[in-house]
Amino acid sequence: MGAQYVDLVLLEQSLADTGGLNRPFSDRVGDIAQKTAGCVLFDVRVDGDPSIQRIAAIGYGADGVVAVVMDRDGGLASAPVDGGSYALIAELSAWCALPMAEQISASYLEAATKLLAELAKAGRIDRDGAASFGGNETS
Repeated sequence: MGAQYVDLVLLEQSLADTGGLNRPFSDRVGDIAQKTAGCVLFDVRVDGDPSIQRIAAIGYGADGVVAVVMDRDGGLASAPVDGGSYALIAELSAWCALPMAEQISASYLEAATKLLAELAKAGRIDRDGAASFGGNETS
């Protein structure tokens, strides 16, 4: 499996019987990475954004990177990330790798906001609502 199967795993998750409970975003992203042979690069909250709660990235080596976003209503969608955004992916990944004591003094929010803006500008996500996230799954 690989990056092209992220949407299938999102669909599988949406159809799974969870007993009425929503799994945490980080668990769902980890599940996607595991099932598609990827590696979670980062998973962060996006405080202050009117439409997005969280963003994560899953790396697939030479096959690229896929962003997974959660909107304010809890819907999830995926979007491929192009090479022009890899510096922001690297910055967010480096922040997540820091010890917690160092994370407190360094902010990731500017990089996350820039990444979301680049994805929106490229037409990969719609910042105005979950229904338009590339036609992907909403929980």
